[in-house]
Amino acid sequence: MTDFAANLNRIRARIRQCEEDYGRPPGSVALLPVCKGQPVGKIERAWRLGIRDFGENYLQEALDKMILPQDCRWHFIGPLQSNKTRGIAENFQWVQSVEREKIARRLNDQRPAGLPPLNVCVQVNLSGEVSKSGVELAAAEDLCREIAALPRLRLRGLMSIPAQRVDEPAQRQAFRTLAGEFNRLRKTFPAMDTLSMGMSGDFEAAIAEGATLIRLGTALFGKRTP
Repeated sequence: MTDFAANLNRIRARIRQCEEDYGRPPGSVALLPVCKGQPVGKIERAWRLGIRDFGENYLQEALDKMILPQDCRWHFIGPLQSNKTRGIAENFQWVQSVEREKIARRLNDQRPAGLPPLNVCVQVNLSGEVSKSGVELAAAEDLCREIAALPRLRLRGLMSIPAQRVDEPAQRQAFRTLAGEFNRLRKTFPAMDTLSMGMSGDFEAAIAEGATLIRLGTALFGKRTP
């Protein structure tokens, strides 16, 4: 068994256990492998094991890997720059890191008419860290409303990367805050179904608080390529 296959089985077992422990329905938490810094060969092995969703932080790196069969769904999860929006709008199925109306409008205007609407999550900055992208929690609803009005985008949910914390109660508190806003916004935007939160060091706490999608990189693929 390859390292990736072993890691995948281990992570899936932990997800199932967390679902059981925290009263989540079986299969309610999806796994998004994050490919940043990983060679194409590892992505191909993941595809052969049935993985179809992949997360990428950088446009050019992702384009170099999109030689895989077209049944893959590519999620852009990195910071969005205006000069990269066309390539993202044309090649990705998901963008999880929208934080500004200007970027949302560019993605909408540049999404090819022959493709389905681009699935979008609003990235929320829970910790207020300048180094992290995301809209303030209090402004998330206004941005969701602006996105929902754009015909070439489909508002799917919220995403966040909270400040790193080692103790689970602190991790859960941050995720609980985002989950509360997600559940509140769903009353206004019922099509929202994705709460993307939780990474290698805190995904169990994220599942406990309601994550529907967790994003794991090195825990699955191993060390990144320098």
